[in-house]
Amino acid sequence: MDKKLLRSVREYKKQSFLTPVLVAAEVFVEVLIPILMAKIIDVGIMNGDMAYIIKLGALLVLLAVVALFFGAKAGQLAAVASSGYAKNLRHDIFYKIQDFSFGNIDHFSTPGLVTRLTTDITNVQMAYMFTIRLLARAPIMIVMSLIMTVTISPAIAFMMLITIPVLGGLLIFIAKKAHPHFIKVFDEYDELNNVVQENVNAARVVKAYVREDHEVEKFGKISGIVFRLFTKAEKIVAWNSPTMQFTMYIVVLAMVLIGGESIISGDMLTGELTSVIVYALQILTSLMMVSFVFVMIMIAEASTERINEVLDEVPEMEDKADAVTEVTNGDIEFEHVNFSYAGEGGNLSLKDVNLHIKSGQIVGIIGGTGSAKSTLVQLIPRLYDVTSGTVKVGGTDVRDYNLKALRDQVSVVLQKNVLFTGSIYENIRWGDETASDAEVERVCKLAQADGFIREFPNQYETMIVEGGNNVSGGQKQRLCIARALLKKPKILILDDSTSAVDTKTDALIRQAFREEIPDTTRIIIAQRVSSVEDADVIIVMDKGEISGIGTSEELLKTNAIYREVYESQMKGGKDSE
Repeated sequence: MDKKLLRSVREYKKQSFLTPVLVAAEVFVEVLIPILMAKIIDVGIMNGDMAYIIKLGALLVLLAVVALFFGAKAGQLAAVASSGYAKNLRHDIFYKIQDFSFGNIDHFSTPGLVTRLTTDITNVQMAYMFTIRLLARAPIMIVMSLIMTVTISPAIAFMMLITIPVLGGLLIFIAKKAHPHFIKVFDEYDELNNVVQENVNAARVVKAYVREDHEVEKFGKISGIVFRLFTKAEKIVAWNSPTMQFTMYIVVLAMVLIGGESIISGDMLTGELTSVIVYALQILTSLMMVSFVFVMIMIAEASTERINEVLDEVPEMEDKADAVTEVTNGDIEFEHVNFSYAGEGGNLSLKDVNLHIKSGQIVGIIGGTGSAKSTLVQLIPRLYDVTSGTVKVGGTDVRDYNLKALRDQVSVVLQKNVLFTGSIYENIRWGDETASDAEVERVCKLAQADGFIREFPNQYETMIVEGGNNVSGGQKQRLCIARALLKKPKILILDDSTSAVDTKTDALIRQAFREEIPDTTRIIIAQRVSSVEDADVIIVMDKGEISGIGTSEELLKTNAIYREVYESQMKGGKDSE
């Protein structure tokens, strides 16, 4: 087992230690049972001594009960230890992911992380349980059974000594042959999860375009690949049982031949031969256990590598020891900022951006698709780090802030609005979990959400389903804006967050912002000129660079891109009238 992952055992070390101890006690008791059975046959039955038979029979029952107790207790502790280990491991991975920046998350696919938190951890959990129970049991059973066999028949014991390494090597060979196929399976599991997740999330689009057959075919294709890989692996592993059975029968036949001659010559009694056969079966069964556990460890090894990829990932953003914990105001400065999603040497999404936004200003950002509008604002709450240059908030480099303190004061409503399963109250309180009902309702009024919420039968107690699919796009946007406002931020960023609302509602939201949060710096990314026309300053982005800065009137005179967008939209609006 991987040492790094074993750190997650933590408070379950006691159960992990006691399990093999109890297993050893169980094995010790089980090894005594064949000897007593031999005594019953060779002494009690042969001499017709019923009292002796009853006496040893009672002892056999007692030993069986003791073995049952030790076995049941070991199984219970193994289950607690392995489940607790999996719980801690799942906790450690999930908490590690919480520290990831967007850049870290980009290294893994969402389905890949889900598979690691579910299937991969289950594989490690099963391997751990079998290791502390079965793998602890098998070597002890083999050694003790072999010792007992030597005391009865050295010839048979010698034969077993030859059989054990041969059979053990063969079973390990089978497991190793299957291992590469199990590794491939888990990579395909990621793809399978991706297909399922994509289909479920886009169910409305799939049905709208009548693409169910295509999705079924796509799922069937990847599911077939997983099936074929598993089949290849299982076909190899399936040789374990017949190999074991074949060896077992050969060994038993050989023991009967050797034992038969010994009985005829008077060197062995019938009961002793019976006990030797039982010991041989215990040894062979233990080897089968070792093989089975080895296969599980092989599977878990592939999962362990995938889990370690997450645990070894170094968060790109970590708080400094002397991190600043207070954002003084909403001033924003960009000084010679370059940014690439690929890091140093990658294609630049932002190129030498220089910008100063005063606290309390309303700033509009406009530009074509791919002009890096969203990229620009994502650097302010430090969702990504600049490749070079400096971004300052309140006069302090964002890299010097405590991340929580910075993001508490920079509210971002991203392009992709996300709501969570729960009531409207619960969703809005993501902005401030201690907020009163009155505070929640106030920000919903500012975001022009209170009106449609009051129309729901349960109003603010209305349950939002997963992804917010029971509210419209415009309603979802307004709920997300309300959630951001509840943080009482010094900077509010709306990344095309009113695109699904009508122009009248958009205007009412902007008017509420002017009246209710005049000291908050507001940055509005929009496709509609009307959404930013009354901003204190408008930034025009083009291919990752600032093409122009100024008021709407100034840009109409000095910036061709803004003038073209303005005229096309204004003329379009007049023509529609």
